[in-house]
Amino acid sequence: MTHAWTWSYEGYDPETERLRETLCTLGNGYFATRGAASEVLAGPVHYPGTYAAGCYNRLLSTVAGRSVENEDMVNLPNWLPLRYRICPADAAPGPWLSPDHPYLTEHRQTLDLRHGTLTRWSAYEDEAGRRLTVEQCRLVHMGEPHLAALRTCFASDGWTGAVEVESGIDGAVRNAGVARYRGLADQHLTGWETGAEQPDAVWLSCRTLDSDIRIALAARTRVPAGHNGVARPQLSALRAFHTLVVPLVPGSPAVVDKTVALYTSRDPAIESPRHTAVDAVALAPHFRQLRAAHRRAWENLWRQAKLEVPGEAGRILRLHLFHVLQTLSPHTAELDVGVPARGLHGEAYRGHVFWDELFVLPFLNLHLPQVSRALLDYRYRRLPAACHAAREAGRTGAMYPWQSAGDGREETQQLHLNPRSGRWLPDHSRLQHHVGSAIAYNVWQYGQASGDTEFLHTRGAEMLLEIARFWSAAADWDASLGRYRIRGVVGPDEYHDGYPDAAEPGVDDNAYTNVTAAWVLMRALDLCRTLPEPHQRQLFEQLQLAPEEPERWEDVAHRLHVPYHRGVISQFAGYGELAELDWHGYRQRYGDIRRLDRILEAEGDTVNRYQASKQADVLMLGYLFAPSELASVFRRLGYPLDEETWHATVDYYLHRTSHGSTLSALVHAWVLARVHRPDAWTYCEEALTGDVADVQGGTTAEGIHLGAMAGTLDFVQRGMTGLETRDQALWLDPAPLRELSKFGVRIRYRRHWDIDLRIRAEQVRIAVPASENAAVRVNLRDRSFSVTPGTSRRLDLPGD
Repeated sequence: MTHAWTWSYEGYDPETERLRETLCTLGNGYFATRGAASEVLAGPVHYPGTYAAGCYNRLLSTVAGRSVENEDMVNLPNWLPLRYRICPADAAPGPWLSPDHPYLTEHRQTLDLRHGTLTRWSAYEDEAGRRLTVEQCRLVHMGEPHLAALRTCFASDGWTGAVEVESGIDGAVRNAGVARYRGLADQHLTGWETGAEQPDAVWLSCRTLDSDIRIALAARTRVPAGHNGVARPQLSALRAFHTLVVPLVPGSPAVVDKTVALYTSRDPAIESPRHTAVDAVALAPHFRQLRAAHRRAWENLWRQAKLEVPGEAGRILRLHLFHVLQTLSPHTAELDVGVPARGLHGEAYRGHVFWDELFVLPFLNLHLPQVSRALLDYRYRRLPAACHAAREAGRTGAMYPWQSAGDGREETQQLHLNPRSGRWLPDHSRLQHHVGSAIAYNVWQYGQASGDTEFLHTRGAEMLLEIARFWSAAADWDASLGRYRIRGVVGPDEYHDGYPDAAEPGVDDNAYTNVTAAWVLMRALDLCRTLPEPHQRQLFEQLQLAPEEPERWEDVAHRLHVPYHRGVISQFAGYGELAELDWHGYRQRYGDIRRLDRILEAEGDTVNRYQASKQADVLMLGYLFAPSELASVFRRLGYPLDEETWHATVDYYLHRTSHGSTLSALVHAWVLARVHRPDAWTYCEEALTGDVADVQGGTTAEGIHLGAMAGTLDFVQRGMTGLETRDQALWLDPAPLRELSKFGVRIRYRRHWDIDLRIRAEQVRIAVPASENAAVRVNLRDRSFSVTPGTSRRLDLPGD
């Protein structure tokens, strides 16, 4: 189907089932469940995972003779199970049916983005010609975050008998969703208990082994009045089920409703997860009422995050927005969680938090600022851990981890597996200290977009100043250069984790790291100057910030080294001296060379020897900063950055990047929209289809790429509009692509809700809804004007 609000699959294809399960995940920000069929078990084809935001556990494994500790987002007990079989009136019951059974004759499923439901329709026919059709509608409630429900409708075609249904909760689950992790410990749950609440509910409780989070699910299975289904509880140590035999006659479909509640001991205002879950399913309304309330919640969300893009691009963007909102909904504002890089959709990256909020929060700031603040609060609560990590490294300030999870310690594994060679290799990605700059960037951008000075001057200021402290401590003076240098880091390009044959990991003067560090120091100084004097004094005392520290920040911010070679910005010192790769030869030999690092390592070589980048690194600067701001930062560092140099830099890395990350195409599209617009669409299209077409080759089955999905939304919202929120105004500098020349977005800016911004051909229209608030100041390139609430302005775009 090509309907703008649905995502459908016709037929059953075991080869792509796990990909479909990821893309058909349903969630509400509190928990999410993959789109696996309710009849199936985990195995090579299917993986029915359920994940609660922030629910982690730590296990010890033995890898290559070493003990390795990993913290994972836990796969929780499976609430989906609802299997069935034909019970003819004149014969024994048939086999349990599923899409994998040869009785299957037809199959389709549809994800309804507007209403947040997944509907599956299957038809089966046994050897005797008895045909059974099954339609199932699933939801994970967006209004009631602890509830989920299934409605299953059975219809017989020309035969009389019954359908036997087995419905319940399966606690025999492991974290087994990622093949390359399967040599690691994966049993996170223990202490299972089961029980029945007559006449129609069962429950299962357990806890995590190390983090000791108690988890409880209760399931109520009912047959609507008039169908006379008989329920029998079946309890074992790891499973709690009900068995029902439901009469079937032609022309009279039978309906079975299953309602589930999930609670954990992390939830506030409850005494017992088990008692609360049991009470919740007992009090839950009928399926129709649940679905109606669920739809209303989704309608409200779509109003707040309105995005209108025509055609297939708009349809994919809606899917991306759907999954962003399922991972980070208004319910997230009540939780202590970060931005999981792969959503709540699978177990890749162990559910860890990286820097992906850099691509997510700028979108959320203008729609759900309360969620942005909650995600920044997650970082604030882990500020003491970041400061401890900096002290352990012999530095001051806050050194945030590259991978974070439960308590804020560094969760980056020290080994990683190359599937091509089968070898476990050292992992130095924990040297990506630029994650601190990403957090500081989001603190600043949130403050500019929301006007939340209370946060910016308190928690935000603490984080920003401590990150500035870290960069100041990390910078060493080099008298021969007359510059400060930051050594031994890894930039966004994770391929280069050291110099060829070097004894120690890390590279020196990564341009992205140094420029963003300078920007953080500049913003920290700006904040210190604008804080009210009594509050500044209190904050300095609280952080024990010596008066001479800001003086050093000023010096470092203006004298950090940015390397150049052959007229372009060097990715890091010495990049231009590395060997050139035979790109044509490798593409001929391997085809897809996105994971060039694995290919070269399997050959006994290393990508550290070559001018070959995994993803945008230097070009990330063009993603973070508008051209005028980037030029300003370089000027303050004492480096001219004219248009010719930047264009040459973009072209240089464009030809030396393998795009081994889904974020790479997004950043290239963003940058090229300003540098060479005709080429931008190719990368935009790849960013749009990254998960839908599984561009990375099997990775989407392990979870969506949340940063890339949110980034495509922001590409429309800010990238093509040139939208900035600074100096208490909206700044616009549109650069629409020919393929996306007509679109509209709705944003929330400070106290103004539902500002509509539309671009049509060579015109921009901005409409501010009626309110008692002051007019919105808007700057369109070199023009400035105000839009009074209740009015709109339509302006022609000046030619490029």
